[in-house]
Amino acid sequence: MTAADTVTSDRIADFMETLRDRGVEYLRFELPDLHGVSRLKVVPIDKVEAYTRKGLNFYGGTLALDTASLVVPGAGLHAERKYRDHQIFPDLDTLAPVPWLDRTAKVICDPYWSADEPLTVAPRYVLKSLLAKAAAMGFDVMMGHEFEFYLLTAKTQEPLFGGLHIFNHIRNQYIPELDRLLDYLRQAGVDVITHNCEYAPSQFEINFGASVGIAAADKAFTFKTAVKEIAHRLGYLASFMSKPFSDRAGCCCHFHISLIDRSTGQNAFFDAADPDGLSALARSFTQGILDHAPAMMPLISPTPNCYRRLKPHTFAPSNISWGIEDRTAMVRVKATHDENTHLEMRAGSGLSNPYLSAAATLAAGLLGIEQAAQLQPMSDRPSEDDPAFPKLPPNLETAIEGLMADEEMRSLLGEDFVHLFTTVKQFELDASTPMSPTGSKKNIWRFTRARLRTFAWR
Repeated sequence: MTAADTVTSDRIADFMETLRDRGVEYLRFELPDLHGVSRLKVVPIDKVEAYTRKGLNFYGGTLALDTASLVVPGAGLHAERKYRDHQIFPDLDTLAPVPWLDRTAKVICDPYWSADEPLTVAPRYVLKSLLAKAAAMGFDVMMGHEFEFYLLTAKTQEPLFGGLHIFNHIRNQYIPELDRLLDYLRQAGVDVITHNCEYAPSQFEINFGASVGIAAADKAFTFKTAVKEIAHRLGYLASFMSKPFSDRAGCCCHFHISLIDRSTGQNAFFDAADPDGLSALARSFTQGILDHAPAMMPLISPTPNCYRRLKPHTFAPSNISWGIEDRTAMVRVKATHDENTHLEMRAGSGLSNPYLSAAATLAAGLLGIEQAAQLQPMSDRPSEDDPAFPKLPPNLETAIEGLMADEEMRSLLGEDFVHLFTTVKQFELDASTPMSPTGSKKNIWRFTRARLRTFAWR
């Protein structure tokens, strides 16, 4: 793929006309980073066409910054590239308004070293490569992300009210700005389908529709960025952190996925003749997730804090398991006996990068299909209570080891990407460990101040 595949002269002309018709004066060129955070530059309308055609210069090591924006040595994008720039080119299909800002719109961008050399380590590129593999196997991918988050007071970073309030809408009235948050999201192109209070005080869930292909992850990326920005403008702090409070519910990203047969347009996971309504392909895909779960974990639960959520009797998975409608399993099969049949992967953290949670799940599932994996039996009780299932990794260190040990997953994700990802994660772990080479008192202070303020709440 080259930059020219993304932008052509005719499309750019139509794109510019659309911007002017909508009264756009500023366009945000957004690059999803390794952590799912938006790194961007704002471009005035009179400069947009030139940057769309030729690319916008961006620091080439942006994807090798840690969660506190510190330069990670040895990741492959800093000194190894002489700290050079790359260019980002907009995906014109991602144009969307930024309704909480005046006369502003956004596009999601892909990075290139040159017109014919994309950064293959970019999370969006990794997912697009796996979507292309699925297409070559005969499938489109339907997927959706489901996030939980806290709304906290900006000053104290505490909940806005106490008590447990799952589905108790009266508590929503304590935060009148929620309606504005929902309105802004819908205006930004996020097709909100439901909104409800979650279990913990001041915890919420806003669900949006599933989509086919890269558009699904783009929507999830837009959603998280929008919630954080809008909450800040409304005077709150939005936290997607897995366990911001040790004694309260955690925040997840449940990932929903099914495959669509490209030749028929039908859901390839549904089989009306099967007692459970599941096709053999769905069973192999599920087993692929279970077989490669250790390698998936650092990608779907990418911080040390994430592993505090994965405990029994918390409505979060604690072992590598599956079950039909089992909320305690890692893979909850939504066996609806119709075209809505799909899998819900429940081990993901609210902190996860939506491109990488999708890529990890899809890679594992496709491996299961290629190997015609036979699905292990599910438990006849809640999976969390069945000692026969192996436990999920207890911490990020063990999860990284699981990824490094899985040659098949590394190959599908790309060795360069895996090197970048694990190098950055190890740097973050070292910075939080006093006895490590980078874990000096100065670094510990920097870790505490920078990450807990800028990263832990992302």
